[in-house]
Amino acid sequence: MRVIAGTYRSRRLNTLRGMAMRPTSDRTRETLFNILSADVRDSVFVDLFAGSGAVGIEALSRGAQRTIFVEHFPAAVRLMRANLESLGIAVMGAKVKAFAGAAEIIAADAIEGLEQLAARRARAEIVFADPPYADSAAYSAVLDWLGDSDVIAAGGRVIFEHSRRLALPAVAGMLERARLVEQGDTALSFYLPVRAA
Repeated sequence: MRVIAGTYRSRRLNTLRGMAMRPTSDRTRETLFNILSADVRDSVFVDLFAGSGAVGIEALSRGAQRTIFVEHFPAAVRLMRANLESLGIAVMGAKVKAFAGAAEIIAADAIEGLEQLAARRARAEIVFADPPYADSAAYSAVLDWLGDSDVIAAGGRVIFEHSRRLALPAVAGMLERARLVEQGDTALSFYLPVRAA
């Protein structure tokens, strides 16, 4: 797996073998970032169910101010740290003032990670969530939580990667799906806040 574009273009990223992890394909990442385009630059980007960190690293490569990776599997957290280190990306703590291109890792499940962000009044312009395709309960829990929270900055968006066979709701709390993009078995659902956070 490689970084597609930006500062770290063509740099290799390692993935875990033999684990129930399904990395976001290069094609899907390219589609995602083509749609997000310039909105990534200078954003706070949250990568939920981050796995190897490929999506969040792509955001940093394309100019995100900071990426917050949330992942609870210890082996994936170690791999993500190694990928960040191999690219020379600084990993910051939550209490350290962010600088351009910084990364933060929250070793927790998605809801716990979001609760940590909410507790410190963090705001994200982009939240990307890629739960395991078979875990429909994770999709519902994260979408419901985000729909009732103020973690999404005004003008921000939430994107879910999911199987095209999984129908996500058009509305969840204060989030409304604005776009659905299907590619093979994969779909990307883009949600926007229906009122400013």
